[in-house]
Amino acid sequence: MIRIVDGIEAKFILANRAGGVSVFEETVMPIIQAIRTERDSALLRYARELDGLDGQPIRVTREELAAAEQGLSSSMREAAAVAIRNIREFAEAQLPREHWTEFSPGRNLGWIVRPLDSVGCYVPSGRYPLPSTLLMTAVLAQTAGVRRICVTSPRPSAEILGCAQLLGISEVYRVGGAQAIAAMAFGTGTIEKVDRIVGPGNAYVAAAKKLVASEVGIDFVAGPTEILILAADGEPEALAADMLAQAEHDASASAVLLTTSHSLAIAVSTEIERQIRTLPTANVARLSIDRSSFIAVLPTVEDAVALSNLFAPEHLSLYDAALLPKIKNAGAVFLGPMSPESAGDYAAGPSHVLPTGGAARLRGGLSAADFVKVISIQQLSPSALKELAPTITTLARAEGLEAHARAVEVRTAF
Repeated sequence: MIRIVDGIEAKFILANRAGGVSVFEETVMPIIQAIRTERDSALLRYARELDGLDGQPIRVTREELAAAEQGLSSSMREAAAVAIRNIREFAEAQLPREHWTEFSPGRNLGWIVRPLDSVGCYVPSGRYPLPSTLLMTAVLAQTAGVRRICVTSPRPSAEILGCAQLLGISEVYRVGGAQAIAAMAFGTGTIEKVDRIVGPGNAYVAAAKKLVASEVGIDFVAGPTEILILAADGEPEALAADMLAQAEHDASASAVLLTTSHSLAIAVSTEIERQIRTLPTANVARLSIDRSSFIAVLPTVEDAVALSNLFAPEHLSLYDAALLPKIKNAGAVFLGPMSPESAGDYAAGPSHVLPTGGAARLRGGLSAADFVKVISIQQLSPSALKELAPTITTLARAEGLEAHARAVEVRTAF
């Protein structure tokens, strides 16, 4: 049964939550080194040993992709189409826009926006194959104008392959784990290296991304998934359903409710027990609820907001929209009682690839902006450079960089 705690205990739990991947680095390091040095031979070996590749080529053929797309049910095809449309629409709105203006006479400044050349999308397909993750990563890359998108997934389902075909992605590989991350980071022959790797995965995937981050771009190092619900009141049935929707992901997933109502806490706890009895994923959800989740009863809403900002949750379900101005840290916010996290997981529009383990203090979720470069441009007229010259030369000489100063003076000494 889920714990019901006070604010002091809640702070202690959050301060000691799991999420680091350092313990897994020792395990994945030999895999990464083998892929770096042995390339395709190591990739094939690990794909057979760890991913269960048996007699199939690592790269999914065009014929398989076409057959998977043809085999999609009409309901799956329609669901994918709606999700793709909404994700693309939101991604287009997120893209940085180019800008160019004269800030002062002769000092023209701005920026251009250019897509990355290549991106690797990691799509989990272990306990739960996730075609939604393919959509939530690849559609953003496409919207940004990325030329080459490759997908790695250890045991891609027909839905994953079918969605890849719907998106026009032909580069899909049956490989997962640290071996997939290393292959995309370094290149192996079969898989060419990419500029950035995105997408969630298990602790081994996260550890591998952390270890290759100095040589390839990554989105972020993700830990166990989490939701924090901040509700002074609400329907216990809906609140319990949202917590279980998070808990069924993984035994280490955490579902947290912050409230000022002890009676609501009791009602939600009771409702969780009622709903979990008929949940097909109860064996996973039970572990999450008992080990990693809790309900905290706090004296005031302000205390709840402060604790939420301290937690910096991956998903924040905020029942009272009036509290939004007080929210500083969250991967994504689901505003109001009719905005369940499940909507964001699949179809609302924003990507479900989000920072965990407190990383939302530093950034929000994956966006189309992660797939472009914003390159600053500056153009000075002779008079503008002459006006700036005293500032530039003074600062350059204060730093002992005489050539910097002379590079300006040679242009303005006339």
